[in-house]
Amino acid sequence: MLKLGCMSLSYKDEFSANKLDLEQFIERAYQLGLDGLDVHTRAFASLDPAYLRGIRMQAFRRGLALSYIGVSSNFGKPQDELAAEVATAKEWIDVAAFMGIPLVRVFAAWIPEGDREEDVWARMMPCLAEVAAHGEEKGVVVGLHNHNHGCVTRTGKDVRRIIEGVNNPYFSHILDTGQYVGSPGASGQRGHEDPALNFYGSIEETAPLAVHVRCKIYRIQSGVEEWLNYPRIFEILQKVNYNGWLSVVYEGQDVEAEATAVPKAVRYLRGLMAEYDAA
Repeated sequence: MLKLGCMSLSYKDEFSANKLDLEQFIERAYQLGLDGLDVHTRAFASLDPAYLRGIRMQAFRRGLALSYIGVSSNFGKPQDELAAEVATAKEWIDVAAFMGIPLVRVFAAWIPEGDREEDVWARMMPCLAEVAAHGEEKGVVVGLHNHNHGCVTRTGKDVRRIIEGVNNPYFSHILDTGQYVGSPGASGQRGHEDPALNFYGSIEETAPLAVHVRCKIYRIQSGVEEWLNYPRIFEILQKVNYNGWLSVVYEGQDVEAEATAVPKAVRYLRGLMAEYDAA
């Protein structure tokens, strides 16, 4: 049975304006009737064990799962900066283990201007292998998040190559429906898909690997997501018998406030999930 959550960055404006904190976000998720929530590292006010236990207990009492912690890593940095990137990812894996959170999101690598992509891959792969090994030791899965905008995970084939290269059962895939190259949300001209790049093909490529799906929402004013074809995406997930988390990741703050848009996204995805579960 599919489960629906929400990523804390869906309320990035409210967090930035200090109108929302993590405790209030948990209450918001409860009011929305969600099954859980995903938390970016920026939403944590502290790493003090008492604070972390309090967050875990609040979610537990509300019947909400904490499905993953999002780390914004970049293993394409210069060699002398990579140890710190690895250490940060490991620290958040430790936090996840302490809180009983099963999954930590990482990014792969961005290509610095003037650098060769092959050299970036050569720096990145040992870092990801080390982070995955730490996840295995702690019992926490590390999820590779696909991303465009200069990242090396532009296509499904890129993601598959990395996962196969790391070759660790604790290194898996967090599928972002809007972040493959060619997507209306990830390729420069927002709102315009490039069919030649076939980003739905990339979703098909990695859907069998996914342990979590981030459902990007860009334009939901009408109650239906306008930029991404979610009936088509749900068909792709159905073909691989996906049975895991979906999470709302709202990025349409430029046209509609989070307070009204996110509830619309929840209702929209719940409707599609009901059809999916009934099929």
